[in-house]
Amino acid sequence: MSLSTSPLAEDILFHIGPIPISQPVVTTWGIMAALSFICWLGFRRPRVEAGTLQTVLEIIVEALEKQVKDIVRRDPWPFVPLLATLFIFLAVANLSAIVPGLKPPTGHIETPAALAALVFLSVHYFGIRTKGFAGYVRHYVKPSPLLLPLNILSEFTRVFSLMIRLFGNMMSHEFVIAIVVFLAGLFMPIPFMLLGVLIGIVQAYIFTVLAAVFIGAAIGSVEAG
Repeated sequence: MSLSTSPLAEDILFHIGPIPISQPVVTTWGIMAALSFICWLGFRRPRVEAGTLQTVLEIIVEALEKQVKDIVRRDPWPFVPLLATLFIFLAVANLSAIVPGLKPPTGHIETPAALAALVFLSVHYFGIRTKGFAGYVRHYVKPSPLLLPLNILSEFTRVFSLMIRLFGNMMSHEFVIAIVVFLAGLFMPIPFMLLGVLIGIVQAYIFTVLAAVFIGAAIGSVEAG
């Protein structure tokens, strides 16, 4: 990232007709393709005595399943595919910053916005599927119908904060590394990159846990707040 470049600016790589395709979009496509290929390799021939890749993937899924179960306090498997995919994608996307020449797509506002929108829609989907449409809508007027506007507003503000938290942390980390490179040279950012690995995983975990909490609140197994 150039110090003269706005953190909101996009690197347009090419166009498909009139549609500009930016660097974060291409990176996202690459991450999706790589993760799909890895999952295909791991589970194309599942075995009872699992190989190394299958074992690693199963450990990740089981750990996420336990975490989701602790949050929603019911059968987690309806929610694990979404939440596990969110965590794995975010972890890889955040850590893509350590690859020379790549910038994490989560450091550009459109990726956190798209993921936050996905969480927003999923929360209402699971809430309606669990409680029914009437039962789900009814919780917006509790404990008083006077709170309806505030309850609706809170749905948007908490998802907005989810987006800004992820974007702000990843963008600021990238920006700090650019400043250090500019001021101190190439080798000084290495400790910041190691710290970035921790930040990337923590941010993926926080985003996923908050998404699970929002879903838990929508289905009535977590206290809304």
